[in-house]
Amino acid sequence: MGEPLGCCERVAINVAGRRFETLGRTLLRFPDTLLGDPRRRRRYFDPQRREYFFDRHRGAFGAVLYYYQSGGRLRRPPDVPLDVFLEELRFYQLGAEAEGRLREAEGFAVEVAQPLPGGRLQRRAWLLCEHPESSPAARAVALLSVLVILVSIVVFCLETLPQFRAGGEGVAQVINSTTASTSTSSSSSSSSTAAPQPRTAGGGGGGGGHLTDPFFLVETLCICWFSLELLVRLLASPSKTAFFRNAMNLIDLVAIAPYFVALGTELARQRGVGQPAMSLAILRVIRLVRVFRVFKLSRHSTGLQILGQTLRASMRELGLLIFFLLIGVVLFSSAVYFAEAEDAQTSFTSIPKAFWWAVVTMTTVGYGDMAPVTVGGKLVGSLCAIAGVLTISLPVPVIVSNFSYFYRRELRGEEGGEYSPAPPWNGEGVVDGDAGGGQGWPPGK
Repeated sequence: MGEPLGCCERVAINVAGRRFETLGRTLLRFPDTLLGDPRRRRRYFDPQRREYFFDRHRGAFGAVLYYYQSGGRLRRPPDVPLDVFLEELRFYQLGAEAEGRLREAEGFAVEVAQPLPGGRLQRRAWLLCEHPESSPAARAVALLSVLVILVSIVVFCLETLPQFRAGGEGVAQVINSTTASTSTSSSSSSSSTAAPQPRTAGGGGGGGGHLTDPFFLVETLCICWFSLELLVRLLASPSKTAFFRNAMNLIDLVAIAPYFVALGTELARQRGVGQPAMSLAILRVIRLVRVFRVFKLSRHSTGLQILGQTLRASMRELGLLIFFLLIGVVLFSSAVYFAEAEDAQTSFTSIPKAFWWAVVTMTTVGYGDMAPVTVGGKLVGSLCAIAGVLTISLPVPVIVSNFSYFYRRELRGEEGGEYSPAPPWNGEGVVDGDAGGGQGWPPGK
């Protein structure tokens, strides 16, 4: 008795001793797969038992057979490891599309083809700056970029130390306030100490000697690297519009803009253009913007990318958290104000002034700068603290679940890169490179 070939005949499939039966027309729904093509599955047919025999994973085959029965729905059994199930899919040759849908259902990052520049030189420059995994040189450039970012952040922090702020704006303000309170006879000598200028674009040193200040020199070197990197990626990018739509590229631009703005402001101040007070205020804001260089690390840090994805996916929960906190702040601020209204020594002189106390209490920070003194006020404070704990704890599990999801997806994406693609079928009923797992029938055929 030969192999069943009719579309309405029942086909028996034995997988490691477990027998499955289905109709031939069910398998013919996907003729490009191992079971759907009669020529491919012929080598596994046992003429004595009139069944196909596969020495494969029995638990995974149920999902494979359901793929044919449902017309393309693929679900991994919970008791089958992901790597084993992927190997079974490749053996039965369900195709890259089915495997891609499974990866997406399992939480893998959907791989989108990245466009590359057309020119050869542009492509090399783009791969060098944007794809550290493309070559050893690209990895070296990425490592150098991370080191420069870290040096810039360290300099940004060190220059705020008092011993490095000689002649800076903080010292200048103290000296100015001191000289204002001294006598007229000592004001002339104090004015010479109040002369040092605010720190300039480089953030280090003071006065006109800022060009030789170590902080300024290090900052200048970092800015040169950031500018060169941004310029190369801009010139080599396949789409200039998409380049400026990328949030990371905008962060790179923000990271270098303060240096040039502060430098121009300092030059204008030295030439007598503009008010010194306005220049000092602009410099303070510009220096604060430099802290955004921390986000440049997310280009090379998987952990920061996972954190950003988690926050983006949890915006609704974070919005609900803020909304609940606002409601609690208004309620408990009003309650503590009226509870403390009879006490003359109370710090809660108005409801808006009590907002700070309610925020600090609901977030369980408790600075102690404002505290109720009456029995009613303490009761309101206790309820405020309890309500704050409950309010904050409500959306936290959802945010943690989102973080766990993106973290597992990243791990699975890294593990998925270890698997080699399925070997191609050579058109003669034999899979190229099929070295085992599924033994042909009869043996040696």
